[in-house]
Amino acid sequence: MLRRLAIASVMITAACAGQQKAAGPAATASVQERMRITNQPVYDVALCHPRQLTLPQPPNQATLVGALISTRPQVMECLVDPKNRGQGATTKATVKTHITETEATHAVTGENLTPEGQKCIQDAVNKAVAIQPLTTKGAQPVDAQAEFIHELNNSPAITFGINEGSDFSGQIRLAQEQWCDCYAAYATQAPPVLTAKITLKKASATPADITFEPSGSTEGDQLAACLKAKIAALPAKLTSDELSFPHRFVHFHSLATEAATSLPPELRFYQLELVRGQRAASTAIALGVRANAAEAYDAIVTEYKKDPKKNWNMVSQLKDKCAALVKAADEWIAAIEAQQSAEQQTVTIVQELKAKDEGWANVETASQAALANTQKDLEAARQRRTEDQAACPKERGK
Repeated sequence: MLRRLAIASVMITAACAGQQKAAGPAATASVQERMRITNQPVYDVALCHPRQLTLPQPPNQATLVGALISTRPQVMECLVDPKNRGQGATTKATVKTHITETEATHAVTGENLTPEGQKCIQDAVNKAVAIQPLTTKGAQPVDAQAEFIHELNNSPAITFGINEGSDFSGQIRLAQEQWCDCYAAYATQAPPVLTAKITLKKASATPADITFEPSGSTEGDQLAACLKAKIAALPAKLTSDELSFPHRFVHFHSLATEAATSLPPELRFYQLELVRGQRAASTAIALGVRANAAEAYDAIVTEYKKDPKKNWNMVSQLKDKCAALVKAADEWIAAIEAQQSAEQQTVTIVQELKAKDEGWANVETASQAALANTQKDLEAARQRRTEDQAACPKERGK
């Protein structure tokens, strides 16, 4: 399961939705390209509602891999800003975690990463996944690794220098992470797609006019009003007399617990891809918690078996440790069930999209395979839970 999780972490393609890419620097772009407004990639609202991770002790590979994969929103957001990427179209970031009795470190390396980009990712992972040295004398080192791939044409990215409208759109997108107060109402679901018409004027240092289309909901209109106030405060620079253009806000939420019913089917697919990734990370963490509980129970069973008569007073501890093991198994099962639910929704949406476009056939095959693998994991977890329960000490006569 951990191998599948590691593979999935570098294959999520959710960021391509809503993306508008420039072909190259403004100096070599065509007239049509210079007029096209770009720099309006998706924004993951999970950045405003981050996971509150408390890793179980002692750490193990499963919990660390899950924790690292869960930082995907923060890592990919670092790579939106062009100053954090090199000139290549593909950027790779690798996070390696190493924990011993004397040290606990996350090390970030990569390809096409600038020093600023490396620092951004390093700071993000350090903040999201707090780790401490091992406290058990003689404990074996624990290592984990996660890889993240950013593709310029498929992942959220800003490219400045195409035209003045695109540059202003880029300013908006990079500022969104500081506008979390606007997204306070969206802790459990993805906001709707919003479209604003923005007018810049040479004589004005800020936007001259911002008008949002109705969102179709009270919450969406409130979000639009908040975003309008934020945009109105951004500095604007224009060399022509006036420029009007649309800015489209596409939002995802990789930690959403509610279905994104307001999004069209294709965007719901990409939204679910992000949710699937986070739920797979939760499954890995839950697997690691169960492994710790099993190790703790095995240790006390071994101690008890050395001399049951002498160690009769350990029976209550045996019961407590086994109850903790069963509880951890239940939480592991619940995590897999949540992952399975997201994957079933993905299959349903892909089939809806395939009915209109056969080009989704390969995606349907892949999503069905992912669902089948998760169902196997769920069956195995349930069987393991049954075995855990059977191993618990029984009261006499029961």
